[in-house]
Amino acid sequence: MKKKLLSTVALVTMVATMLFGCGGAPADDSGNNGGTSADKVKVSLLVTGSFGDKAFNDSAQAGMKRLESELGDKVEIEMIELGTDKTKFEGSLLDASESDADIIVTGLWEMKEITEKVAQEFPEKKYIIFDTDIDYAAGDLSNVYSMSYKQNEGAFLAGVLAASATSSDMEHANAEKVIGFVGAKDTSAVINDSAVGFIQGAKFADPDVKVLVSYVGSFVDSATAKELALTQYDSGADVVFVAAGPASVGAIEAAAENQKYIIGVDSDQAMAYEGKDEVNYIISSAIKGVGDSIFNAVNRSLNGNLPYGEHENLGLEDGVVALADNNIYQSVVPEAVRNVVNDAKEKLIAGEVTVDTAYGMEDSVLKSIINNAK
Repeated sequence: MKKKLLSTVALVTMVATMLFGCGGAPADDSGNNGGTSADKVKVSLLVTGSFGDKAFNDSAQAGMKRLESELGDKVEIEMIELGTDKTKFEGSLLDASESDADIIVTGLWEMKEITEKVAQEFPEKKYIIFDTDIDYAAGDLSNVYSMSYKQNEGAFLAGVLAASATSSDMEHANAEKVIGFVGAKDTSAVINDSAVGFIQGAKFADPDVKVLVSYVGSFVDSATAKELALTQYDSGADVVFVAAGPASVGAIEAAAENQKYIIGVDSDQAMAYEGKDEVNYIISSAIKGVGDSIFNAVNRSLNGNLPYGEHENLGLEDGVVALADNNIYQSVVPEAVRNVVNDAKEKLIAGEVTVDTAYGMEDSVLKSIINNAK
């Protein structure tokens, strides 16, 4: 009898173990198992085009990887390439919004109106969009944070560097005070903002320097970018600043082939050419720290202090816009030139020098600035 009773107790104990022991502690009121951490916040990045552009997308990817590395206990990341078919952009954002993503990150003007539309359909989701603003009057967009960058400040420093380098004793500098700017589209406010900043920075460093300005007409036509850069080098330029997105690689090829200097854009492009001949001619890059800004925005969101429903314009003082200061810059650019650039940077941050912006600028004023630069 006693033996039968013990067997019954053992059976009950075994069933209890199966029901409760294997599944961990009972769930608490929040739905989480006792003693386990809350679910991670899922952050999805959607980029137009693809990774490997040595510019914006690679910088955004680096920011996501930094999130995974430094905040991996809090976030789960996903990165999606949208390609170049614009007809699929909205569908891809809808798919991401319908997924289990908590924060959806995307960027550039191509995603502006799409984000304004889709975000209103998913008020429970959070959206971060970079390098553009949002029309917050278009509806309830209190779940969208937008940020853009003061690329005119970074371009200003690039102009100071180029104008100072062309008059220096650097190996590939010539006797002519001529530098160049190769931009993507003359209809893009972002690109024109860089053109204005570059010209003003160059004239700040040397009023006598001439700035040649050309536009590719595309963000992806690297062949045309190369052709335009070659023309500028043939016209006496020994330093060219390229702000043409993925098409910038063409201008970098032109610099290496002609043994002339070039200043990259968006990310530290010298690092993308590490170990290759091109790296010797990329004396710096006007950085827009997309990756850092994404990391900072997500981190602020996790801490509850990201101002959703608002737009912020980030610049030098925010540590997002800068000139790349790497081994090439330190070894190829003379100290005297670097000091001039650093002095200009300090004046910008202190407000002693201001840079005009192409945003809201009359077309006639923009054309005057470009024409008077030559």
